[in-house]
Amino acid sequence: MGCVQSSGRCKPRFCDTITVLELNASIDPKPTTIDESSDVVLRYRTPHFRASAQVLVPPVLKREIWTVGWIQACNQMDFYNHYGNEGLSSWELPELRSGRVLALSDSDGVSYPWYGSTSEIYTIVGPTRRDTKLTVSMNDNFHPSVTWSVPIATLGSPAQLTGIRRDQRFTTWLVARNEASGETTLLRTVRWRMRLRIDVDPQRPLGQRARLLEPLLQDEPQVLAKNELIPANALDQPNANDAQMLMWRPSNTQPIMVIPPKHTHT
Repeated sequence: MGCVQSSGRCKPRFCDTITVLELNASIDPKPTTIDESSDVVLRYRTPHFRASAQVLVPPVLKREIWTVGWIQACNQMDFYNHYGNEGLSSWELPELRSGRVLALSDSDGVSYPWYGSTSEIYTIVGPTRRDTKLTVSMNDNFHPSVTWSVPIATLGSPAQLTGIRRDQRFTTWLVARNEASGETTLLRTVRWRMRLRIDVDPQRPLGQRARLLEPLLQDEPQVLAKNELIPANALDQPNANDAQMLMWRPSNTQPIMVIPPKHTHT
């Protein structure tokens, strides 16, 4: 733990006296579920990543506002939907894919830099006379829809989806921040990963096409012994949802952008 910006040397800095009493990070111990109720798309829902922390903040003696909460960034996104010999579709983060950035904000798109603005953060308005014991929590999972036919096909085209592969990595930080000065303390750093492989036989009847290959249980998140700094671009726009684009990559012709990103780094 340590402040990113220093504000004094003679006595302990306020931010260094903030204490994490308890932290839990886990992924629900159950497999991804598959939904074939639609004749247009296959849906699946991954287990939830969950993080919760109890934090003790000493009295805030000045007229300051401190926020304690979760910030998350996406470090890797491989998301491929295979359509046999036709090709594959891919949700991509261009800046991440090219190596231009190492992480993208996974904020809700409104509450930058925070992951969310309800249970994910706690705000303390000083001055306060007593310690503040608080709890902040967050959860994350994926529940996309993948078209049975290739993304550029006309409505009513036959099912050609043969497989789905997804591998994403995230870093999640528990952070305390002085809202006026921007002074920031990294309290804890968590890394986690979500993977899946689904095999699809498009020739089978709807409801019997897809099966989960792996994993049945996800790897447990890692709470790092040493905090990892937050990349600057992971604190601001665009968030991962707005930066992603859907590409169709045919086997024999040039790639086609099906859905462009809503927002890119300038």
